[in-house]
Amino acid sequence: MATSRRRRSRIAIAAAAIAAVGLTAGLTTGCDAVDKALDCVQTADAIADSVTELQQAVENASNDPTQLEESLTSIDKNLDKIGDKTDDADVNKAVDDLQKAVTNVRESVENGDSTPDVSPVTDAAGELTKVCTS
Repeated sequence: MATSRRRRSRIAIAAAAIAAVGLTAGLTTGCDAVDKALDCVQTADAIADSVTELQQAVENASNDPTQLEESLTSIDKNLDKIGDKTDDADVNKAVDDLQKAVTNVRESVENGDSTPDVSPVTDAAGELTKVCTS
C-alpha cells in the first residue's frame, strides 16, 4: 500500500512539474508576443516621426537638401529594426511597402527631384501603424 502511495505521489509530482513547464512556456510565449507588439508600435511611432521630418525636409529642401537623405535614412533604420523583430506577415508586408515607397523617393531625389511626392511614404507608414496597433 505504501508503495502505491509513493508511486501516485511521484506521478502527481511529475504531472505538476510538466504542468508548470507548460504554463511557464505559455507565459513566456505570451510575453514574447507582447514584447514584439510593443516593439512594433514603438518602431511605427518612430517611423511616423521620421515621415513627419521627411515631409518637412521636402518643404525645406531648398534650404537644406541633406535633410531629405537624413529622414530617409532614419526611416530605413527603423524599418530594419521592425523587420528583424517580427514574423507577422501583415507587418512584414507593411514594412516591404514602406521600404519600396522610401526607395522610390530616394531615387527621385537622386534623379534631381528636390520636391518628391512623399504621399506613398505617408500612406505606407499609416498602414504600418495600423497593422502594429490592431
